[in-house]
Amino acid sequence: MAQKIERVAVLGGGTLGAQIALQSADCGYEVWLYDPDEGVFERQLKNFMAVDQSRIRKSPIRVAEWPAVAKKIKMCRSLAEAVGQADLVIEVVPENIELKRKVWAEMDAAAPERAILATNSSSIPVSKLEGATKRPEKCLNLHFYYFLLGQNMADVMGGTRTSPEVFETGREFVRSLNLVPLTVNKELLGFCFNRVWRAIKRETLYMWANGFVDHRDVDRAWMIFNDAKWGGPFALMDRVGLDVIWDIEMVYYNESKDPKDHPPQALKDMIERGELGVKTGKGFYTYPDPEYLRPGFLGG
Repeated sequence: MAQKIERVAVLGGGTLGAQIALQSADCGYEVWLYDPDEGVFERQLKNFMAVDQSRIRKSPIRVAEWPAVAKKIKMCRSLAEAVGQADLVIEVVPENIELKRKVWAEMDAAAPERAILATNSSSIPVSKLEGATKRPEKCLNLHFYYFLLGQNMADVMGGTRTSPEVFETGREFVRSLNLVPLTVNKELLGFCFNRVWRAIKRETLYMWANGFVDHRDVDRAWMIFNDAKWGGPFALMDRVGLDVIWDIEMVYYNESKDPKDHPPQALKDMIERGELGVKTGKGFYTYPDPEYLRPGFLGG
């Protein structure tokens, strides 16, 4: 039997954290949000509303309602305030295992005993975080995708001691947000679809960095093949943030030590120039008017 969830704490108000908080509030949950950058949530909401939803496939995510929904979210001044009454805590902090373990220890100390602790990590299994808590049976991976782009799904994966009840609660929570739970039966770096997406990232970055192809042709091919109006792999990496992409790729490399898994220096060079994608106005494309959204892009 799944555990009842009424109050959700989200730690991190960036791109995915803000979407998780908004969708949870829109689906009737009481939501507390904490981010040390007090203005990040408002900036993200503004960015969300600037996206042309006519270019996104139809989904059950009510993006148009998010500005009104945002008023229901309780903005907190500390992690302890955010998690103090939570039934479910979702951590959405940068892809750094030491930072995450520090945050998880704080979550465990401040959250009620009943609370389930989840990470939205894009690559790190919760088994690497559960040891920072005294409740490994209540720990989960809940990896969400980009609701804003119609990606209404989330990976659900347990740790070494996650109870069946907690695992099912995670699946039911995902369903309650009008999302599709992607169940991972055994621990796997990258989970379900995110591992597929990671293989695409690795290959496209390799092809681009070594001069085999222009990134725009990869995106054109993706858009044509998948009838995707919002861009291809490089456009999506811009939305994620190229610094975040680097960190995620390094998780895979640190696990395998295979040189083929190391992200290319050309990506690092972009990051060092401050070209991080949408959030800095420049990445593989220039924003807010990226080339892939202009008429004629698919014509080459």
